[in-house]
Amino acid sequence: MAVTHTTSVRNGLTSYVVDLCDAGSPTPGKLIIRATGTVGSPGTEVATLTLSDPAFGAPATGIATAASITSDTSATGGTAATATLEDNASTIAAHCSVTATGGGGDIELSTVTIGAGATVAVSSLTYESAP
Repeated sequence: MAVTHTTSVRNGLTSYVVDLCDAGSPTPGKLIIRATGTVGSPGTEVATLTLSDPAFGAPATGIATAASITSDTSATGGTAATATLEDNASTIAAHCSVTATGGGGDIELSTVTIGAGATVAVSSLTYESAP
């Protein structure tokens, strides 16, 4: 049997993670799209998008929805494969997979090939703790 959590525990876990993106306020956190990376070695930055402050709303049923995310209008460029949610001091709160739409990644972009100087936008983002 898999471990499960009550809604209040899921909300607490979700709050803990998304609140890390707001550490060091008033400067907002970041969503950094990366070419490669793991939790211990985040990889090369492809684009950096600025989160709102606060970055996420209060969780419901373990899910928190991000407030508006500012596009990167001059991306470094590369092939996106991973992403990190970070505070303003570059402390990683979460590490995610990135794929093209329909690829099943934690974050799905319309394309993973990002040209240097391109604009990268994320229209919506949620964080969910495990049930």
